[in-house]
This record gives sequence, C-alpha cells and structure tokens, in this order.
Amino acid sequence: MPRPTAIRKSVSDLRVPPNLDDYGSARAGFSWAGAAQALAGLPGGGLNIAWEAVDRHAAGPHAGRPAFRFLRADGSERELAYAELARLTNRFCNVLRRLGVAKGDRLFVLCGRIPELYVAVLGALKNGTVVSPLFSAFGPEPIRTRMNLGGGKVLVTTESLYRRKVLPVRDGMETLEHVLLVSEDGAPTRVPGTLDLATLLAEASDDCEIEPTGPDDPSLLHFTSGTTGMPKGALHVHGAAVTHYATGLYALDLHPDDVFWCTADPGWVTGTSYGIVAPLLHGVTSIVDEADFDAERWYGILERQGVTVWYTAPTAIRMLMKAGAGLARAHRFPALRFVASVGEPLNPEAVWWGLEALGLPIHDNWWQTETGGIMIANTPSQDIKPGSMGRPLPGVDAFIVRRREDGGVEVVDKPNVEGELALRAGWPSMFRGYLGQEERYRKCFAGELYLTGDVARRDEDGYFWFVGRADDVIKSAGHLIGPFEVESALMENPAVAEAGVIGKPDPTVGEVVKAFVSLRQGYQPSDALRTELLAHARKTLGAAVAPKEIDFVATLPRTRSGKIMRRLLKARELGLPEGDLSTLEGGA
Repeated sequence: MPRPTAIRKSVSDLRVPPNLDDYGSARAGFSWAGAAQALAGLPGGGLNIAWEAVDRHAAGPHAGRPAFRFLRADGSERELAYAELARLTNRFCNVLRRLGVAKGDRLFVLCGRIPELYVAVLGALKNGTVVSPLFSAFGPEPIRTRMNLGGGKVLVTTESLYRRKVLPVRDGMETLEHVLLVSEDGAPTRVPGTLDLATLLAEASDDCEIEPTGPDDPSLLHFTSGTTGMPKGALHVHGAAVTHYATGLYALDLHPDDVFWCTADPGWVTGTSYGIVAPLLHGVTSIVDEADFDAERWYGILERQGVTVWYTAPTAIRMLMKAGAGLARAHRFPALRFVASVGEPLNPEAVWWGLEALGLPIHDNWWQTETGGIMIANTPSQDIKPGSMGRPLPGVDAFIVRRREDGGVEVVDKPNVEGELALRAGWPSMFRGYLGQEERYRKCFAGELYLTGDVARRDEDGYFWFVGRADDVIKSAGHLIGPFEVESALMENPAVAEAGVIGKPDPTVGEVVKAFVSLRQGYQPSDALRTELLAHARKTLGAAVAPKEIDFVATLPRTRSGKIMRRLLKARELGLPEGDLSTLEGGA
C-alpha cells in the first residue's frame, strides 16, 4: 500500500507547545531587528557572539546549568557549566592578548571534540579574533592550504595532531606565529616551537573585558568543500548570532530545559553554528560525543542522556538504517521529542524510517555554509512532505529564478517549475565575502537576490523541493533530471542503503542516468536485484528519468561532512581527473 504524500501534524500532537505555531502570523510579524531584541548586547554597546552565548547566562540563574556534557570514548563524562565556561573562555582570551593576538587576527582550531576546542573558539571570539575550526581528519596539505588562505596567526591543536599533520608542513605556513598545544597525557607539552595551552591558561586571569565588537565585525571563517578548485573561505560576522538564535527557536524548537545533541563536528559550519553557538544562545545543555560513529553507542546516548532535540545528518541516518530497525527498537527514547537533519537532502524513506524506528519523523532542513544558518525547514507543528526541504523560516524570502543571458534573473511565479533557488539578501548570518575572492563573491548575487547554485522547485503549498546542484543536474533527451529524485526512488527498496546518481555521456540523448548503489546488511549484489531496482525506478519515475545502468558498490564517496560526492563518482566512471580530495571521507 503506497504511503501518504504528507505526515499530518498539529500542535496537539506535540509534547511541548512549539515556538513556531502559526506559520503565517509568525512570518507576517517577523523582523530581524525585532529578533535581535532577544539578545542582550554588550554592556557598553555592540554585539559579541561569545557574550551572548556564555556570559549573559553565567551572570544569571543559568550559571550552574551544564553548557556542555562531554562523553569520552572510554565512557567517562565531563560537564562544563555556564559559569565555568565563562571563566575558561576569559582565560583563553587573556592568553591571546598576552601573545599579542588582536581583534581581526585569525585563529585556527584543529582538535577532536574535546573541551579545549570549545573554549578556544569562544575565548577567541571574546577577543574579537576571527575563528576557523578545521576538521581533525584533514591531512597535512588541506590544513596548510586553509591556514595560508586564511592567514592563520594562531593554531590550537593537540600534540599528536601537531606531530602527525602540522609539523610536516609547518615551514610552509607563511603567517603562523603561535601553536598552542593540548596535552593528551596530563603532563605539559614540551614540543619545540610550541606553547603548552594548559600552562598558559593556568597563568591567565579569570577577569576579562570583552573586545568591543559590532554586528558587522568578522567572527567566523568557514571553508566550503572544494570541488576541482581551491576551497572557498566564507566570512561571517558577530551579527550572525541573531540568525542562530531565531533558527534555534523556530527550526530546532529549542526550549530552556532541553538536552540537545548536534552530531556534526565543529570542523564544519553545522557543528559550529548549531553544535556550539545556537544551543548556548538558548541556554540549553549540549551533548558532545568525542567518539566516532557507532550505531549502538548513538542509541545509547539518546537513551541514557535524555536527549530531547537531536540534530544529525542524512549520512548518519542512513548508517543507522543500514544497522537495522531492530537495534533502534532495543532502546527507548522517552525524552526525545524532535529530530532534524541537514547536510544534504533527506530521502523520503529516511523520514518514514524515523517514524517507524524512533517514533518520530525526521525533519529535513536546508542551508549552506554561505547562509550561516538554517533558511528553509520542516518545523515541529507543520505537516511534513517527505522529501521536501520544508518552507522558508520567518525572515527568509526564497524564490525560484531563471538566469538571463545579460546576467540578471527572472523570478518564476508558477509552482512546480524547476529553477535556481535564490534568497533575498539581508539576513544577519549571510556570509560577507569569500576571502580574497571578491569577484567570485559578487557573482553570487543578482540585485538583492543571493543565488544559491541549487536547483529546486516550489509546490503549490509553498514547500521547496531540492533537485540538485546546478552542476549535478542531468540533461537527457531534453529532460532535466535531479539525481536526488532518482536516488530517493532507489532507496524505497529495502535492500538499498544509499544511492548516488550521475549523468553518463551518451551520443544520442546527451546523458543517460547511471546509479551506484550500496546495500544494507543481509543483502548481496545480484543480477536479479539489479533488474528489480531498474524495473522499480522505471515504474516510479518513468523510462525517461529512470537509470539505465546500476553498479553495486561497497560504499559511496562522501565528503567528511556527509555529502555524496557525485562529481567524484562521475570522474571515476569517465576516467577524468578527480580534483581536490581534501574533503573526501577517509581521504588524506
């Protein structure tokens, strides 16, 4: 029996009253200036992310509330209350001042998910220093490249990461002046050319006056995944805190007593915006798991830690699906009330799986490194159309546009017409430039519209549906085929864990659709299964859209942030250069 096209929801279905109840009224009455009133502002005027995230709570009734609960791989835990976090970040800020690190200087952090990472990010923001978190699995060359592009003056890392990944390329880091090392055995580090962070913190004062910063002062530098060229450094400002607060309120439905778990690593924008900033702005307790993914461990965390709001990625959800629903049903999640996902589009099958295995549907949302925060979302009290990104949040105006030859665009008014997704510029977390690439930044805009590079459509109810990146869309016999639609259809088969789809050149129709499929546990590749999948896709999608070829693979290449690297699948299929692999999961 076919599933319904929507999961109907109402306020009465929810365990707590949602922050976003009446969608239309919330949008009509919203302004970014009004949203900013929820934040305190610096005592002397201005806006600073760290002040809003830490100090205003540390000075009030939430001082003793855990800001972070760190779960170590060995099973032990450490909590940091808001008051202690304020003290430690003050000390780190003073360490930077002692070293002569000033407002506007660049600090990079290369650590696992350990307390020192979070202290360094927030302490540097107090100093007005621009922070760029790096993913700890990067190899030496990607680290060197980003440090040089960003003009990194300070690097915070662990002794083992420094020896393995930084020391081999340190001579090539042109602007690096200070390396602050985190000891991994409790004893002070004594590596030549570095400083021991614990010693510096112990010598620093608890008292710190935050550097005056305003909404337009730079705060965070995030590098986007490279394709065939160099990674792009998207620069954000302290005013982004207004977006982080509003989206934490509406898209993630954060309430003061929540226990929140964002599984993204802070080396990616999601792990910074929603693994550090947004939950702190709301004064909630965040779970931080220092260990790598393990399905049994993750279910145990949800159960034992009493997680109420969980923000994860489609890749992780598909890995949980691959482990089987039985594992999920062996646990109970009475506290869990809301699950959301981001990173790449969430296949409809995964939305329904959440309802069946967790008792809750998974709410997809959409944003980019460049937007700095969630723009389009399925919110708690609104109906879900599985496969849809949802609707624009209050304060966000989204359009489908077509580019003209003169460089301008025209807005598509009709529903269900594919085009490029565009946003009206002006939300507070909008990136303010690509570092050193002004012309590339200007090309992202047409008048007042930011052009996302994503192809989408808007239905008659105002829900947006992702089709693909503009350079991923397949052109076959006059049809524009979005790989996500084909991948979702293949995932409807219980044997399929993941699917990646590309266009393969064809002399007759331009491109034909080819799919790469990895299977769930208990299933084996076979000609019969290939035929079954091809037949299902033709029936579901039509012959023009369905794949003509299917290859079975053990795993699909993904970026470390979880996105399927379709361009890499295509390069390998066609024997083309693979380009920048610095963001490839399991790569260098």
